[in-house]
Amino acid sequence: MMRKCHLNTCPVGVATQDEILRKHFVGKYEYLVNFFHFMAQDVREHLAEMGYRTMDEIIGHAELLERKNIEYSNSKLKKVDLSKIMFVPGKESDSALRHVKNQDHKIENVLDHELIKKSLPALDLCMPIEINSKIKNTDRAVGAMLSGEIAKRYGQVGLPNDTIKAYFTGSAGQSFGAFLSKGVFFKLEGETNDYLGKGLSGGKIVVVAPKESTFKPEENIIAGNTSLYGATSGEVYINGVVGERFCVRNSGAIAVVEGAGDHCCEYMTGGRTVVLGPTGRNFAAGMSGGVAYVLDETGNFDFFCNMEMVELSLIEDSHDSKELHGFISNHYKYTESKLAKEILDNWSNYVDKFKKIVPIEYKKVLQEEKMEAINKKIAQVERDY
Repeated sequence: MMRKCHLNTCPVGVATQDEILRKHFVGKYEYLVNFFHFMAQDVREHLAEMGYRTMDEIIGHAELLERKNIEYSNSKLKKVDLSKIMFVPGKESDSALRHVKNQDHKIENVLDHELIKKSLPALDLCMPIEINSKIKNTDRAVGAMLSGEIAKRYGQVGLPNDTIKAYFTGSAGQSFGAFLSKGVFFKLEGETNDYLGKGLSGGKIVVVAPKESTFKPEENIIAGNTSLYGATSGEVYINGVVGERFCVRNSGAIAVVEGAGDHCCEYMTGGRTVVLGPTGRNFAAGMSGGVAYVLDETGNFDFFCNMEMVELSLIEDSHDSKELHGFISNHYKYTESKLAKEILDNWSNYVDKFKKIVPIEYKKVLQEEKMEAINKKIAQVERDY
């Protein structure tokens, strides 16, 4: 209710790492253990009262349920249909009333098994390989199991850059490139659903429109909502517009896109985000780290930005200009974006149209780090002299 969970200032000491504030929390884990002991005892007493010894003996027995007399209750309650909840199968039914076998998740035929099989030379010997594959919207979390195999062998270090290159065509399902490890390069020619690059962990993802398409990518949606949710590292280049909550909780990835919906960079804590086009409302809500660059051709971006925790500025620092130019150059390199080429070819005209978005507290940290680096250089020069 205090709406402070993201500020590390929780007044009751729950959502905070501040040792002083944590002293305000008076609870103990023993209280929770004790509560569940009482709950289990209460359930046991109810079972005994009904003549049963275990939960398994009553699961599914809808005949034990009775509907309350609602004659004098709200008239809306009388319209609630509980027939399916209170349904009791007849004796002729052979369906079990409780869990008697494990669910078949049908993962033996997922696309990742094929990717893993074709990637064995890279997984075992770090040999560069290329894979070409079609993809459809029922192929979900493609890359997650492959990344798991990399993690088993090499941990967080992953493989050398672009050891595994996979090229896809079609319409990808949810979570394309989820948790993608370092050393894996995914390029999709088509479109993708929500949660692109969820938990990205060092991999590289490129999404481009089909070669035969005639529409302008920068004016059309090519990826769904909540892309790069919780990404920690890696790169993403999208030749088109994405949905809402792009880079939500991004903590270290680099992302370039050509337009975004509402709540872009929400709760972002690190990394870099570049938007080469318009954004929706509530940009940077709860953003406490990282840096974003937005091409503001209409000059009204401040209307769409949540200014509670961030500040806007022009690209006046040569370091910022060089960094932004590098991101857009990579975007063009991987996507051949016409918009990126237009910006790069007319850099002096476009650079003044970009807005830099930095969290206020994060900017202080960057300035302190910059001064520390300068002081180290001065000290080194003095020592050498």
